[in-house]
Amino acid sequence: WQDKSFNESAYNGLLKAKADLGVQLEDAESHSPEDFTPNLEQMVGLGCNVTFAVGFNFSINDVMFGIAEANPESDFVWIDGWNAEPPLENIKPVQYAMAESSFLAGYLAAAYSTTKTVGTYGGMDIDAVTVFMKGFENGAKYYEKETGTPVKVVGMTDFVQDFANSGVAKSISEGQLTAGADVIFPVAGQLFTATAEAIRETGGDAVMIGVDQNVAVTVPELADVTLTSVEKRMTTAVFDIIKELADGGEFDSEAYVGTLENDGTDLSEFGDFDSKIDAEVKTKLEEIKQAIIDGEIDPLAAP
Repeated sequence: WQDKSFNESAYNGLLKAKADLGVQLEDAESHSPEDFTPNLEQMVGLGCNVTFAVGFNFSINDVMFGIAEANPESDFVWIDGWNAEPPLENIKPVQYAMAESSFLAGYLAAAYSTTKTVGTYGGMDIDAVTVFMKGFENGAKYYEKETGTPVKVVGMTDFVQDFANSGVAKSISEGQLTAGADVIFPVAGQLFTATAEAIRETGGDAVMIGVDQNVAVTVPELADVTLTSVEKRMTTAVFDIIKELADGGEFDSEAYVGTLENDGTDLSEFGDFDSKIDAEVKTKLEEIKQAIIDGEIDPLAAP
């Protein structure tokens, strides 16, 4: 689970619940999809009140739905998941409006870029990834519309095809740097390390935008090339769900949706780059954030 990204962020919510609420933890790590069923069954066997399954891959062979149906007395929270149709009462999906924060990242990338070419790529061509990329593209194009300065977004069809192949991720990053991108947004789990490597080897002034966690904090050796990060605040979601249950709340199947409004997602602080971002841009980002919250800007709609 110590991946400096998606899984670690979720697990930190469990650790916080243990420290603050005194709950007992059990865990099992899946090394392949074949581990999903036995690991979930292990949690059921241990009598866990609620089991958190992390990642859309629990949809493979309908593992999540099969386990939930076979164990109606056990409750499951599925991060980046969804419910069956009709919904199962013992599955609670945790979802995120990632286009919202990615839109902010796209605007910032376009404003910060000197070449006015920015890039993005994904781990896999799936909705949980492409929603980041689309929000990023629309945010960059919103900057173009607002300022009249043309912005080119490269990489909207670039995918590694998994979340592990650092060689492909580095090659994609190198291609985008060659195309003139000086801000790159990898939506591919911990493969941002490959993008950082490509950036450093070019010797230029390019930067990247982290994903899921505040990369400048979780991987401090990359702080000097991380403009900001698009946070999927799973730690907050996991803790909040456990706290509600610990306080006597009833488990329900209503999806938890992390948004800018409930602080389920947002941009990280700018860290080493704070002084390099114009005050006007920071003000504009706050205005855009509020406009998204108010429904005045749809981050999934082209400007």
